Amino acid sequence: MAAAEANLKNELESDLKTALKARDNAARTVIRMVLASIKNAEIAKQAPLTDADIIGIIAKEAKQHEESIEAFRQGNRDDLVSQQEAEMAVLQKYLPEAVSRDEIIETAKRIISEVGAAGPHDKGKVMSRIIPELKGKADGKEINAIVSELLGS
Repeated sequence: MAAAEANLKNELESDLKTALKARDNAARTVIRMVLASIKNAEIAKQAPLTDADIIGIIAKEAKQHEESIEAFRQGNRDDLVSQQEAEMAVLQKYLPEAVSRDEIIETAKRIISEVGAAGPHDKGKVMSRIIPELKGKADGKEINAIVSELLGS
């Protein structure tokens, strides 16, 4: 099972070798950064990470790149915007397909009924189940807003 859990990490390591051979600076930089984050998380957890954990790390890096792109646009730094966008494209390759708002609502309704959530006081139960399921596929703020809306808070 351990080998199956590290598929994404193995893919990243293989892609790093390919990027080095191809002299692809954006891919090399991003993949090294992600692998370093994975290594740090494994040290902190004192165990190998699953693909779901790795997707969470990549999603976090992607979110930071989105924020950087926005900040650089506001600062009229087009050179840095294009660099961040190139790196973002590399990150997107490893993330699962994003889900639509309707799919988030559908998932939230299913989990609400599974846990028997009746109101805003049950939000924690729902969030603890939905976040791992949609990790890397949807923004946490949007999930939070939809769950709050459905629970009437």
